[in-house]
Amino acid sequence: MDPVRNPYAPGAGQRPPELAGRDRELQQFEVVLERVARGRPERSMVLTGLRGVGKTVLLNTFKSMAMQRLWGTGKIEARPDQSIRRPVAAALHMAVRELAPRHRAPERIEEFLGVLKAFAMRDPSAAKGTSHWSPGIDVPASRGRADSGDLEIDLTELFVDAASVATDLGVGIALFIDEMQDVQPPDVSALCAACHELSQSGGPLIVVGAGLPHLPSVLSASKSYSERLFRYARIDRLDRAAADLALIAPAEREGVEFTQEALDALYEAADGYPYFVQAYGKVAWDLALRSPITVDDVKLAAPEAEEELAVGFFGSRYERATPAERDYMHAMASIGDDPVATAEVAEVLGRKPSSLSPARDSLIKKGLIYSAERGLIAFTVPHFGKFLRAQPV
Repeated sequence: MDPVRNPYAPGAGQRPPELAGRDRELQQFEVVLERVARGRPERSMVLTGLRGVGKTVLLNTFKSMAMQRLWGTGKIEARPDQSIRRPVAAALHMAVRELAPRHRAPERIEEFLGVLKAFAMRDPSAAKGTSHWSPGIDVPASRGRADSGDLEIDLTELFVDAASVATDLGVGIALFIDEMQDVQPPDVSALCAACHELSQSGGPLIVVGAGLPHLPSVLSASKSYSERLFRYARIDRLDRAAADLALIAPAEREGVEFTQEALDALYEAADGYPYFVQAYGKVAWDLALRSPITVDDVKLAAPEAEEELAVGFFGSRYERATPAERDYMHAMASIGDDPVATAEVAEVLGRKPSSLSPARDSLIKKGLIYSAERGLIAFTVPHFGKFLRAQPV
């Protein structure tokens, strides 16, 4: 069929044509926005799940929902080698710029921007030869507010001041953090402390994070009260009805149908993972000659879809691993697809567990595996074990 009309969109963070199976999360966030707008206390929100389940898509959808309510919004993607000071400064700058045209007191905006500039310029990397860096704010940096150099103090003061600007307008500010598990431990602690202060003061600023399944343990390791700061939502694979809807609804808008057998085969192949649903759906559409798309079309499409996934979705991650790290992952895959014990991996490799710690820690830092619980590890990517078992060792 006409590939130009193909509605399916596999891609990192790419919004699918039909956001199926996420009504509960959307309703939860709608409640958060409404409660904050009414001045009621509300926890910030954290989405967790494997790669390819649609966390970033949900995060972007939440951002759009906040913007529709005229909130100020900003988004960052955390990196393990970077302090959040500058990214947060840039994101809050963007959020307040969205609010500024509606504010009746320009001096209040300028006052906040002065604090924001002072906060941004205390970035530790500025002391390493980049002291002339500027956040692009045309007001003098303030003194004595959010500029102590202690991120926990500075971030708390910055959040309180940003929330105050939003309060003037009767709206809120939402800061979205993708790959939140990569925030450095001291910065996680500062972020939790700032959110804690906001939860006590009732300021209309929320943090919405997304990250891998071990993100809750990352947060709880930084502050004992973190489990009470956030509303956690686990984002998982789609159930059968939602996976079918993700395929059927976009096709119907183009006048195309699927046979029931084709839907059965597609669900078996994609296993309900949203990225895979889009990947298999896209190739099945391209190879089908006419509507309805049949099980034979799906069988013809499956090898091509799997080859594309092997190169792009799986292969690009596999290539980032060193030979020793690949050996570690192959050992994991040989044990099974569920979380595996680190002791079992060591046994397969004929090594002492302690000698494998560098490889394991590096794989965690690269986002290829995560610590499911004490002594257990798992792949961050669904079906990665299956992919590895098909690769030569």
